[in-house]
Amino acid sequence: MPRASSLVRLSSTLLLTLAVASCGNNDPAAPKTPTQPSAQAAAAADPAAAPLLTALQKQLDGHRRIIVLLADEAQQTPADRATSSRIGQQLFHDGLEQRQAIAALFNTLLTGSAPQRFTTLGTVLDYIESAPELYDADRLAFREVLRDLHDRIGTDSSLPAVKLHQRVGEDLEALDEIERNYNQEITRIFSRFERTRAITLKREKWDDYIAHLRKQYTRDAILRDYGVIEPYPMSMKDSDREVFGRDLPPKTVVLSFDDGPHKAYTDEVVAILKRYDVPGVFFEVGRNLGEVHPDGSVKLGPLAGISRNLMEQGYAVGNHSLTHAQLSRTTGDALREQVLVTDTLLKDVDKRRAPLFRFPYGARNAEGLQLLNEAGLKSIMWNIDSMDWADPVPESIVQRVLDQVQKEQRGIILFHDIHDRAVKALPQILDRLIAEGYQFAGWNGREFTVSRPRSAAASEATVTTGYEKSWAIVIGIDEYAKWPRLEYASHDAQAIADTLTGQFKFPSSQVIVLKDKQATRNNILAAFHDRLADDRTGRNDRVFVFFAGHGATRRLASGRDLGYIIPVDSDPNEFATDAIAMTDIQNIAESMQAKHVMFVMDACYSGLGLTRGGPSSSAFLRENAKRSARQMLTAGGSDQQVADSGPNGHSVFTWVLLQALAGKGDLNGDGLITGTELAAYVAPAVSAVSQQTPAFGSLPGSQGGEFVFQVPDSQEYLNADTRQLSADAIALNNRVDAAQDAKPPGEAPVTVADLQGGKSTLVVPAAVPTSDRQRAQQANDRGLQLYREKRYDAAAAQFTEALKLRPDFAQAANNLGFVYYRQQRYAEAARWLENTLKIDPSRAVAHLNLGDAYFHAGNTAKAKQAYTTYLALQPQGSGAAQARAQLEKL
Repeated sequence: MPRASSLVRLSSTLLLTLAVASCGNNDPAAPKTPTQPSAQAAAAADPAAAPLLTALQKQLDGHRRIIVLLADEAQQTPADRATSSRIGQQLFHDGLEQRQAIAALFNTLLTGSAPQRFTTLGTVLDYIESAPELYDADRLAFREVLRDLHDRIGTDSSLPAVKLHQRVGEDLEALDEIERNYNQEITRIFSRFERTRAITLKREKWDDYIAHLRKQYTRDAILRDYGVIEPYPMSMKDSDREVFGRDLPPKTVVLSFDDGPHKAYTDEVVAILKRYDVPGVFFEVGRNLGEVHPDGSVKLGPLAGISRNLMEQGYAVGNHSLTHAQLSRTTGDALREQVLVTDTLLKDVDKRRAPLFRFPYGARNAEGLQLLNEAGLKSIMWNIDSMDWADPVPESIVQRVLDQVQKEQRGIILFHDIHDRAVKALPQILDRLIAEGYQFAGWNGREFTVSRPRSAAASEATVTTGYEKSWAIVIGIDEYAKWPRLEYASHDAQAIADTLTGQFKFPSSQVIVLKDKQATRNNILAAFHDRLADDRTGRNDRVFVFFAGHGATRRLASGRDLGYIIPVDSDPNEFATDAIAMTDIQNIAESMQAKHVMFVMDACYSGLGLTRGGPSSSAFLRENAKRSARQMLTAGGSDQQVADSGPNGHSVFTWVLLQALAGKGDLNGDGLITGTELAAYVAPAVSAVSQQTPAFGSLPGSQGGEFVFQVPDSQEYLNADTRQLSADAIALNNRVDAAQDAKPPGEAPVTVADLQGGKSTLVVPAAVPTSDRQRAQQANDRGLQLYREKRYDAAAAQFTEALKLRPDFAQAANNLGFVYYRQQRYAEAARWLENTLKIDPSRAVAHLNLGDAYFHAGNTAKAKQAYTTYLALQPQGSGAAQARAQLEKL
């Protein structure tokens, strides 16, 4: 049933255009002026065609992805080419399955009794022949599909079938013409998969097509959909090829152990590392693990289980050659065997093996270093040698290591986990190094970093270490007797109290909450005087005060304004005597011994003498623990009203404050939220979405210190129970983010109001450099925030960044998989949840998520297996009822 525009006509037009291509700017590869409906419009006009059109678009998507992956492979590194080819193979075989699914749909339609079935096929052909969104090269994605259809309808002798058979044949001839024009490029891309398939136009036209595809697809996104995120290149600090440890931070060491695994001593070393809560790196000799047969099959020996346990417990396990040969004298195939066979064995033990290699005796040659580069391995040397392989006396080993550490001040220490003397020396060495303040770095997938403070020792890396105790007074009043009733203040106060005790671990016994009738003038003052004033708080404590309620301003005879917070029992006609003046708050602040005090007032008033905050710097932050701080942030001025119209039953000010405390207030990404950062985020954000102008400053007597919150790392694995924000909360956050995005880039100062009606300039300190592990955690946490706001693509980008920085980050892998699940991309979700379980097989929630992904993907067997594993791990877990219900359905 030929239509006005067909591939036959397209072929004629194509030949004409090619003949005159040099005479004009027409691009025959580009989409034509719309004369036929798009796939969406065609499906709407003929619903019976919708399944076929959807399947054809999926086929086209895979075709395009292969082209994008492989179009520039000549410029890719060998490793990138191998990855592109591997994922291209998966896409190609997915395309074969899709082709079978399309053939089944054609068969169902043709064997049916619907009188319009040939009209529906005509609608499908209209899309292939002349859909305006298709390039000529796109149509070759449908060539095999049309061949299958041509063969199928060739057996039908009815007149409509004969006409359709002729039309498809003409389309195939037109596709042959397009194929000849694109032959060179498409042959290069697709010939690796099967017999020649093709596409060409003129060279510049092919480039136009590739440019068009790259607007829709990126290599990274295609790989990610297939479970691959390529990490950032390994850190190259000591030299381009090797790490000795001399570029580690001061007083930082790496503990490394060679020649294992050993049937007894390796486990003893691990027990010591666990006792002291420090990481270690193990370099294994291949012959201790097993053997690789000539046919490529691997046979692991009994000691391989020790290495597997090391990796399961989070220790890095690297390659120490096959036989511990002196590789500086080894070349060619023998050298490759020493390196690559051991790598094969390690990967067979556990794919999480670290891409690290240590040359036996430190002996290497240029060929060996080049081989490591080709194999994606990093040479790890040392600058501190315990000599435990030669020295039989543990005390001598201890002294030697300590002397070298004292001289070097940082580095990689070489031990061997095959000698009892190393086991005896290690605890003494750790005792001394810990006492001297040394940190211990582990491998994070890209470099050696200190992932966290030791559990038995407080970190000296952040300014929060000066806090011995954390106190809070939280006040919220809705039910005023004589002032207008409020709606959100009590709820605001409870949310702040929950944030302090939950996220920031303030002891609940030290958080005083006064709501509504409890918040009388006497009770408020008693909370300050009886619990916090004078010597009731220590010199290394912090105090956070939050008030949500009415505020008022009185003009004094001197002409100066004085602000008040209004207790529940205040009389509007008597507030000068029965409210609490800001001068009283100031006196209370000065009476506290606590190092840092911050007042946050969700009330609008004026009248408090504040000192301007000076510029901050990283040096200032380091000195912060030595300086007192008395800071205040208020919701607005005397002529303004608190906007009680925020989301989730909060005022706008408190909602933005809660978002800041959840992590958005960490403006410089150092894991800390200072009082200045809190104001620099909250004040402009509230002003952008309300009529309020929050004010900030330091009370007289403050010595320039900063109240500090340390943002905790999120431990949340996304799952079906993860709560997301309401629509109004998302809308408000989007408005705030839009205002933030409108700011000029860089560390520009932020101007905010002070309580006297003037202006104060805030400068956020530059962040100090952080490790890949910390940056990965921050990216993961930003992804969680974006997920809660249902910004799935942005969340996926953050989880991707986390995995580029830290390839073994199970939490980020799970979270990326769950984002795919939320997007109903179940195959992609399953790939990333499988990746999660390769990293952490015991993570129960990932098994539950995987079961859901396979359930919706229609893979019954794998869904059952995943749900069953979850129940074995968490028979009473929060998802147990769901897992059992799903198993019943299956």
